[in-house]
Amino acid sequence: MIDGIVLALILIGALLCLTAAIGLFRFRDVPTRLHAATKPQVLGLILICIAIALASGSWEVAAFLVPVVLIQLATAPLSAHMVGRQAYRNGTLDETSLTVDELADESRTPPAAGG
Repeated sequence: MIDGIVLALILIGALLCLTAAIGLFRFRDVPTRLHAATKPQVLGLILICIAIALASGSWEVAAFLVPVVLIQLATAPLSAHMVGRQAYRNGTLDETSLTVDELADESRTPPAAGG
């Protein structure tokens, strides 16, 4: 029974990671690529980590995987935000696809260093 659950979790997690990789190649603009890079990939990693913890049956392995998942949950949105912000500043973002432009009042170029 556990082996079947583990197999299903790994298969679903791997398919989610595959769709994330395909989305990075297929989508045309930065926001949709960031969505593809973060959402299904993180969920796929979580499902695979749960499967590994179930397959091992060890609390030590599960305790080792908790920080892996937490670090992924912390870094994926942060890196996506930074990439999206830089794409907006560089002007490589398709502004016609934006519904609301909250950064329209800010300058696109960063302030000069040293004042």
